[in-house]
Parts: sequence; structure tokens; C-alpha cells
Amino acid sequence: MTDPAVPPQIKVLIADDEGLVRSGFKVLLDLEDDITVVAEATNGEDAVERARATRPDVVLMDIRMPGLDGIQATSRITATRGLEKTRILILTTYDTDDHVFDALQAGASGFLLKDAGPAELLHAVRVIAAGEALLAPRVTRRLIGQFTARRTAAAAADGRLAVLTAREREVVALVGRGLSNTEIAAELFMSPATARTHVSRSMTKLGARDRAQLVVIAYRTGLVSPDT
Repeated sequence: MTDPAVPPQIKVLIADDEGLVRSGFKVLLDLEDDITVVAEATNGEDAVERARATRPDVVLMDIRMPGLDGIQATSRITATRGLEKTRILILTTYDTDDHVFDALQAGASGFLLKDAGPAELLHAVRVIAAGEALLAPRVTRRLIGQFTARRTAAAAADGRLAVLTAREREVVALVGRGLSNTEIAAELFMSPATARTHVSRSMTKLGARDRAQLVVIAYRTGLVSPDT
């Protein structure tokens, strides 16, 4: 029987080619009662292998690593059978990193700047582990909007939205604007549970891995624009 006094453990894999970064994250995370660092990786290839071996709940993934980079590693991990519940949190140094959008398309559940404070990092790990998306507020709208507009300017009439009801389109648009289920519920005059149901159904219909993928789809299809 599980001891109710012992919190469930969030297993974390840290993938970064800088030893000091890995060590700093490990010390911080291991101090928490509900988080355990199960492995470290120095490059993308190593991250994929260690993810397969340890089946972590969360991977802290640096984008820029030698050999197989963080984007390629993210794509491989999210496509691996048995790792469907593993969530990738992308770590980036710059808020203008154009590779972040590629990482989200590869299946990452969100991203965080490396200069985030300890409390922000711990919160991010717990949010990602719970199956939610985490997109750093100070860069998300500008970053995703900028690169989506640049690469997919002709995608506004994307036919994939045809599978959604009018209400589901409204909900996906609000997800793209960064609203939570509670905020969506208030905006559309429905209960949070109903909003959650619409989000879940939209994810299923659109083949979205998680909420982060809905954000990408909202921008790519023109439901949300950088100026919205």
C-alpha cells in the first residue's frame, strides 16, 4: 500500500552538454521531496537512450547540444513507444531562439528560459509532469507568432480545422492566446469542466499531444495571429 505521507515522485532526466548546468539543476531538484533526478545526458543521443532506460516523467532538454540536438532528441523521444507520457521541457538561453517553435512542433510540452529562478523551474517541472503545457509568458506570443507567421503565412485556411465544431474553434483560439481552462470558461460563460472537455476533445480531433500542440495549431491555422 502506498504511504499517503510520501508524495508521488516525479522522475526527471536532465539533458544538457554543460556540466555546471546539469549539476545546478540536479542539486535544486533533488532537494524536493516529490522530485527525483533519475539520469543525466550530455547530448541528444544520450538523452534518447537514457529516456528509454529510465522512462522519466519529465525531460529537461537543452536545444543546442553537439551531435543530435535537443529538437531531434525530442522528436525521437515523443515518437518512442512506452514514452507517450514523458513530457519534454525545452531549456533555452535566449528568448529569441527560433528553434523553440521547431521543438514545440517536435512534441515538446513547453519551454523555459535558463535564467528562470529556482521557484519558476520547480513550478515548470510540476506543471509539465501533470500533463499541462508550459510556455514562458514573456516570450510565447511573440516567439510563436513571429515564426509561425513567417513560415506558414498561407496556412490560415488549413482544412484540419474542419473536424472541430464552432465552439471547439473558439476554445482552441483561446488556448492559443494562453488562457487557462478557468479563464476560457469565464470568457465563454461555461463551467471549467466544460472548457476542459472542449480542450480534450479538440486535442483528440486534431491529434495534438498536449496543450502546447494546440497553441502551435492555433497559430499555424490562423485562429490566432501575433497581433491578437
